Amino acid sequence: MRQDTGVDGDAQRISQLCWMFFLKIIDDQDQELELFKDGYRSPIPKQLQWRAWAADPEGITGEELLAFINDDLFPTLKNLASLTPRARTVRGVFEDAYNYMKSGQLMRQVVNRINSIDFNNLSERQHFGDIYEQILNDLQSAGNAGEYYTPRAVTAFMAQQIDPTPGEILFDPACGTGGFLTCAIRHMREHYVKRPEDETTMQASLRAVEKKQLPHMLAVTNMLLHGIEDPSFLRHDNTLARPYISWGKDERVDIVLSNPPFGGREEDGIESNFPQHFRTRETADLFLALIIRLLKPGGRAAVVLPDGSLFGEGVKTRLKEHLMEECNLHTIVRLPNSVFRPYASIGTNLLFFEKGAPTQDIWFWEHRVPEGQKAYSMTRPIRLEHLADCAAWWGGAQREGRVETERAWKVSAEEVKARGYSLDIKNPHTVAEDHGDPETLLEDLTAAEAEVAVIRDQLKAILSGALAR
Repeated sequence: MRQDTGVDGDAQRISQLCWMFFLKIIDDQDQELELFKDGYRSPIPKQLQWRAWAADPEGITGEELLAFINDDLFPTLKNLASLTPRARTVRGVFEDAYNYMKSGQLMRQVVNRINSIDFNNLSERQHFGDIYEQILNDLQSAGNAGEYYTPRAVTAFMAQQIDPTPGEILFDPACGTGGFLTCAIRHMREHYVKRPEDETTMQASLRAVEKKQLPHMLAVTNMLLHGIEDPSFLRHDNTLARPYISWGKDERVDIVLSNPPFGGREEDGIESNFPQHFRTRETADLFLALIIRLLKPGGRAAVVLPDGSLFGEGVKTRLKEHLMEECNLHTIVRLPNSVFRPYASIGTNLLFFEKGAPTQDIWFWEHRVPEGQKAYSMTRPIRLEHLADCAAWWGGAQREGRVETERAWKVSAEEVKARGYSLDIKNPHTVAEDHGDPETLLEDLTAAEAEVAVIRDQLKAILSGALAR
């Protein structure tokens, strides 16, 4: 692909690969469904199915292949009649997709590589799943595309602690490439899915929305790769574009797992969908307000928020007050700045809360970079085992037996209120490094500067004498 003049940068290469992966995966899945489901028909017209034009390694290539892709495949799939959920999924993926490649010969080589994978073979699919995970990880270095990826250790930890079960409605209102969904699916399959009915119930309980085209396409492909038969629940839309009050009781959910985009600003007019006291153009704040509304009584959430949301004032203060009145904000895990590197180096926090009772106490846990490592990086990222100490301290589903440690401390709701609802509370067990008496330090600095000035004058004199000679 790097040899093709039409593809510029990693984000375009990944986008190009993704629609190809999508067609291959859905075709493999279609062939399996045709065998096991009476009367099943693929939503993709016969001549456009992967098996018809891509499966033969000696098939069409060059200008003929390019003409077929650009003049037949894309126009038809972009306008596919949405008669079934799978047809809606195909159309949704291709509506904003593009073919960037200009060389039909190079495209045939890429197609042949992809065609060698059998997505109905469980071991091959799992192996490819690891490759796909690396592709999503690589998005971090593909310009702004990195905003779509939450480190997998973080999503896996949040899913593990929230502990979703089949039948609970699980929603991610800004799902990116689908990381929270895949971690929740894996968790439920490992712990709760014992029968085919459990799998059906789990798949029917998933909900997600993604605003941008590339991550939406990546997420849908991710769902197919994880054996989701109908990923049409994953909508290509902007969750915030809908009026806050229009979300009715029948749309409440049991669980929210999400990393809302932060640091960005929503387009003009979006904030007017929200009540006056929550109006802001900061996306993370709007999503937090909506998440609180969307939870059922007894519903639970795990949300990634930046440090700014913890100590900010104005709308942020009103939001935190609302959160603590409506929900039990029981745990905040504070992460170091380097967790989201390289595309973001700001402090982030994992907020865990349950709707239905006001907050009494908040437990904080300070996550630290492992010993022998200064920071997390692309080559040494955060791993799930790095969070094992927090999971061990957690105290199970009821959070029983928690104690204060050098990394854990508890703060009452009254104390937070007295602080103006600032949740930016430092670890009280951290001993500040003693740098000495400030006046003494100032005297030492003044003396050192004077000594440097004397040495500088001596050097000038030596150099002047040498030049004169």
